[in-house]
Amino acid sequence: MAETAVRVREHRQRLRMAGLRPVQIWVPDTRRPDFAEECRRQSQIVEMGDKADTQDTQLDALMDQALSSIEGWT
Repeated sequence: MAETAVRVREHRQRLRMAGLRPVQIWVPDTRRPDFAEECRRQSQIVEMGDKADTQDTQLDALMDQALSSIEGWT
């Protein structure tokens, strides 16, 4: 086994022994040429939704309830 592979295996083993586990996370590729346009598109959708949400009293109540239960999370 190559020296690098051994070091990586040992490093990962130390992390596991510390109670950690590997997780793979996929994130948007900011290098794509259409990234900025997609951000704009999604922002416009959110903005339209925000206007509609101001009329949604059930959503307001749900958000208030959620906010009231976050104390002590940090």
